Amino acid sequence: MYRGPGCTTLRVVVETKQVLVADDEDNLRRILRAQLQHDGYEVHCVSDGEAVLKALAEHHIDVLITDLRMPKLDGMQVLKAVGGRFPNVPVIMITAHGTVDTAVEALKLGAFDYVTKPFDRAEFRAVVGKAARTRELSQKHVSGDPNERGRYRIIGESEPMRDVYDVIEKVADTPSTVLITGESGTGKELIARALHENSARKNKPFVSVNCAAIPPDLLESELFGYERGAFTGAVTSKPGRFELAHGGTLFLDEIAEIPVSMQVKLLRALQEQQFERVGGIKTITVDIRLVAATNRNLKESIAEGGFREDLYYRLNVVHVHLPPLRARPSDIPLLLEHFVRKFNDKLDRAVSCFDEQARKQLLEYAWPGNIRELENVVERCMIFAEDGEVGSQHLPAEIRESEGPAGAELGSDKAATPGTTGLKEAVREATLKLEREFIGRALDQTGGNVTHTARLLKISRKSLQNKMKELGLRND
Repeated sequence: MYRGPGCTTLRVVVETKQVLVADDEDNLRRILRAQLQHDGYEVHCVSDGEAVLKALAEHHIDVLITDLRMPKLDGMQVLKAVGGRFPNVPVIMITAHGTVDTAVEALKLGAFDYVTKPFDRAEFRAVVGKAARTRELSQKHVSGDPNERGRYRIIGESEPMRDVYDVIEKVADTPSTVLITGESGTGKELIARALHENSARKNKPFVSVNCAAIPPDLLESELFGYERGAFTGAVTSKPGRFELAHGGTLFLDEIAEIPVSMQVKLLRALQEQQFERVGGIKTITVDIRLVAATNRNLKESIAEGGFREDLYYRLNVVHVHLPPLRARPSDIPLLLEHFVRKFNDKLDRAVSCFDEQARKQLLEYAWPGNIRELENVVERCMIFAEDGEVGSQHLPAEIRESEGPAGAELGSDKAATPGTTGLKEAVREATLKLEREFIGRALDQTGGNVTHTARLLKISRKSLQNKMKELGLRND
């Protein structure tokens, strides 16, 4: 087990994913319940569309599986309602062969995927697993509304965010490819949606693909689709995400996770807007606007042989870099107000504010998990606050015991000082120290399991291994 300096052993509780199955056929519900429970999911079953919305409000559902034809509300009506009230929940449609066209239309309206009756068990398991991983890796963390301060429904008025808004304003209504970079949890998908919603394509599909959530051997068929019989389990033809995004925007999140062997076909598809389905010979032409995002340094990946240089230059037409939360502390009070309102509604609480000491500690904390971490902290604090106000005692220990944001150590006697160390070197040293402590706590929390730690930090296993090597954590 990894034991970093000053770390204590933490007990890890693995949360079981909850799946909601909606179908009016008793036998199918029983079959799906048995298979999903065998795969380790907690399963809830309902028989009509109205019961779906009630169950979503009562339980923390990670994946919704719904039939297209149901009483009270059908699958399409459920999809629209879920998209408005529970936008982070992936929706998988179950359909008969005769209604596949309707299922494809559902995908264009925001459904995660569809399976056809009678479905292949392995294919069904893969689709549900992919949806659960996408839910876990979801980048929607600050879902502002039109009345929030800030622009493009994004919360933030700091100078770094104003620079981001200026770029969006200039490039949104162009066909140019955009590459969004930034640490995990900074809200890259929000920027992608802002680009789409402020373009002439806003009434066309916005198709989001988290490349880190898809197994490498399934990525090609996910992006480009496949023909019937292309591989075992391909019982029908299926369009890929490129086809579904025709006329609109395709957002490839965590694009650095695409294998090098797949990057050649992706590059051709982007350059020519043409491709073939897996197992197909017909060339398909599409009109899409591509937005890509990554939390990795692609130039370093190129040097390591993990990313093609020609694909990088094809993606990096317009570059938008999202600043980490520690670089925009003036936005923290605005985010706090937003999250307090959000969780008062979600948790049925009546919390009015964070007291002065709590706000001071939140402003001084380095936020290595960025906005995602802040959102989780606010939710946790509001659960335990009993008198309508969140105090310092409600904050997690790592925030109460924090010595300040990254770079605060520069004021110490042993820290670098101007004249002896340059700004870039000083910031790099402080960042490395912060990364080492944060990754060390995560490793300790997972008992040293690298795979689970990567999942906890929401980065790839390879990225974590490279970072551990860089920080000297492998020997520890």
